[in-house]
Amino acid sequence: MTVAIKVWDLPLRLFHWLLALAVAAAIITGEIGGNLIDWHGRIGVFIAGLLAFRIVWGFIGSTHARFASFFPTPSRIVAYLKGEWQKPGHNPLGALSVFALLGALALLAGSGLFANDDIAFNGPLAPLVDKDLSDKLGGWHVAVFNLLAALAALHVAAIVFYAKTKKKNLVLPMLTGKVQASADMPAAAGGGAVRFAFAVAVAVAVAWAVGGGLLPHADALAISPAAGPGW
Repeated sequence: MTVAIKVWDLPLRLFHWLLALAVAAAIITGEIGGNLIDWHGRIGVFIAGLLAFRIVWGFIGSTHARFASFFPTPSRIVAYLKGEWQKPGHNPLGALSVFALLGALALLAGSGLFANDDIAFNGPLAPLVDKDLSDKLGGWHVAVFNLLAALAALHVAAIVFYAKTKKKNLVLPMLTGKVQASADMPAAAGGGAVRFAFAVAVAVAVAWAVGGGLLPHADALAISPAAGPGW
């Protein structure tokens, strides 16, 4: 007998969809450039804040939001490949995708914060590094974008594969927070309003800091795609 059980908490679902929208907006503004490059930078700072939230929530969130619950150890990967993985939440291969995406986004945001476009736009933290390093980070920003695009395509392909081949909808649970599972499978627990408020506070503080809040006279929030594709 299967029943609907809670797997994904609301904060995690909000993070997921806000991140998807923010990345899409960053790509669009980076590709168009011009006056929108300022918004490209602001969105990049917002993404950095979202990533900070996810890191904190990965330790204090509910059961399946915590990194420890789905970290892809070799034994978990082997169990999944043998068809022995029955737990709700991210499966080990899905977990590899999650960590790869988060890592690529962290590199993308981090490099963009220090990059410049040799014209009029600088990342909010560009004053902290010399011009040569800023130029290199701008190049990395473009390279990591290409990696992120590949990972995102793989992520979407996996969702389509599960829907078509395994008849398993991976999108709906990220909207409702619930999946069909065995009645004896425990639902997600933990998290809560106080921990959520703490994670949000950390995210806001990080966004403020990387946006130049700690720098004197820091008023530029533009991130350069270094004459290449945007985010």
